[in-house]
Amino acid sequence: MLNVIHTKKGLQLFLGFLFGILFGIFLHKGGATKYDVIVGQLLLIDFTVVKIMLSAVITGMIGIFAMKSFGWVELHPKPGSWGSSAIGGLIFGIGFATLGYCPGTIAGAVGNGYIDAATGGIVGILIGAGLFAAIYPRLMNGILRKGDFGDITIPKLIKVPECIIVPIVATFLVFILLALESKGM
Repeated sequence: MLNVIHTKKGLQLFLGFLFGILFGIFLHKGGATKYDVIVGQLLLIDFTVVKIMLSAVITGMIGIFAMKSFGWVELHPKPGSWGSSAIGGLIFGIGFATLGYCPGTIAGAVGNGYIDAATGGIVGILIGAGLFAAIYPRLMNGILRKGDFGDITIPKLIKVPECIIVPIVATFLVFILLALESKGM
């Protein structure tokens, strides 16, 4: 059903733009585009960002599983490696710690008119993306392939069907959300 969208690049871009705007609105409504909320998360005194992300993971996991079960989508997990995870985590962490925004929250913060996100955030994203694109050919056959684990997923790794893993993980994450709420975090 959704495979038709896969063949239409213009429609994909439009839907990506539309869902990006919706994502930014939800981030704003959740408070994740505010500098104080993000700094509170980094200081482990305000868990709003974690709660938003866990809610998104639960919703996305169940939604993707349902669409796959109905045959609407076909998953193509990207191969990964410990090297690419380390490099990506390092770049993300430096940017997040420096400005207090991730790429998603920067877009939402720019939409809110926050000058620090519009100047430092967007400039940082452009410089970082440019640098990474420039050195990617050298990294591609080096550190990005260190510890290659392919396109393995958790169900494949532990050899348990997705129909068992998804409810268990979703329930576990809901308990974490409830625990955070009960502690007033």
